[in-house]
Amino acid sequence: MPPEPLPRPAAIATGEYRERRRRLMAGLPGDAAVLLPGAALTPRSRDSEYPFRQDSDFHYLTGFPEPDALLVLLPGREAGESVLFCQDRDPHLEAWTGRRCGAEGAEREYGIDQAFANAERDERLATLLDGRATLYLPLDDSAALHLAEALRAELQDGARRGARPPLAFADVAVRLHEERLIKSPAELALLRHAGAVSARAHRRAMQASAPGIMEYQLQAELEHEFLWQGGSGPAYASIVAGGGNARVLHYIENADTLRDGDLVLIDAGAEFDLYAGDITRTFPVGGRFGEAQRALYEVVLGAQQRALEAVGPGTTLAAIHRGVLRDLTAGLIELGLLAGDLEACLENQAWRRFYLHATSHWLGLDVHDVGQYRRDGEPRPLVPGMVLTIEPGLYVPDDDDIPVAYRGLGIRIEDDVAVTEEGREVLTADVPKRVADIEALMVKG
Repeated sequence: MPPEPLPRPAAIATGEYRERRRRLMAGLPGDAAVLLPGAALTPRSRDSEYPFRQDSDFHYLTGFPEPDALLVLLPGREAGESVLFCQDRDPHLEAWTGRRCGAEGAEREYGIDQAFANAERDERLATLLDGRATLYLPLDDSAALHLAEALRAELQDGARRGARPPLAFADVAVRLHEERLIKSPAELALLRHAGAVSARAHRRAMQASAPGIMEYQLQAELEHEFLWQGGSGPAYASIVAGGGNARVLHYIENADTLRDGDLVLIDAGAEFDLYAGDITRTFPVGGRFGEAQRALYEVVLGAQQRALEAVGPGTTLAAIHRGVLRDLTAGLIELGLLAGDLEACLENQAWRRFYLHATSHWLGLDVHDVGQYRRDGEPRPLVPGMVLTIEPGLYVPDDDDIPVAYRGLGIRIEDDVAVTEEGREVLTADVPKRVADIEALMVKG
């Protein structure tokens, strides 16, 4: 029997996109403008492209799903503050690549004030931006910068006829990414769904695991579930790392045979309507933890559970990370992998041999989502609407001074968490992580 599809959440309403544009413009000077390109198709090989994925910032402000579009925001413009340039309708090309929205469709279906075909962009843009003193654009986008420079040069050439070129460029990301950091109820519903789909996939991979199968076969189980549930596929390159491969943090070859007696670490999440799930689980290939595997796993699990309980308004990611370091270091000392006093091991950062990354990152339209982690040099307090990961891990070197039973083990446990008024909501709780629950799910009969 095929897996049962999960109920799909509602798409984000047109009015929410319109409100996002309004909020962004409300924080800009009245003589400013925003210039924000969408993503373009990327060649994969001759005569084919990678599957199209819209730019996250552009999607956040428009919801518009087509390539080669340009958004212009013009605060106070009487004829309409939002202008979109997009591909024109073309029956011949649409026969090959599918329906295009066109300018009329962009206005009708996406709430854009005015839309024009890309063929009109060159003749209209300079006029639209005449008199706008500051252009806000993504300063790390070379194509956007090139366009802005060309427009400024065109307006400078017309200065004798009264044209007023922009005086400065500014980074739109500074304001826009702060907006994106706090998720709306509609965004939380999509992230909750991406988490649920990702959890289904991880459960399926646990049940499919067996000695002798390939890492890529578990990857296929995961990604089949992502697509079956209506996602666009993985939110990032799926990691399926058996044995010592788990010590490579971004291992994506997924080409080795899974062996009985080894652990396998899976770090994978579904993307749904561009919102990301991000789960990591580590479990025994054959369904039963060995004694040393279980002992090290319990150290990571205990640290992760306490970190999850610490999430809530007012705390910081830095404070959560410090708690994880203390828990992991204490566990390493207890297992004999570190020697000495806990405070001394924390002071000299002895844990760095076993723990290589931060405990958390923001989550949203990007798996490592946007938004500053510090304000005025200090860690920023968590507030409701933020979504983050909690993902401690331990990665034991295969070195002679390490007890044999622990050599080469890599363990990471990761969940997605939304900050709420009351504390937290774990969005990915439907995939087991307690040893007994994992073994019960995996062991048949």
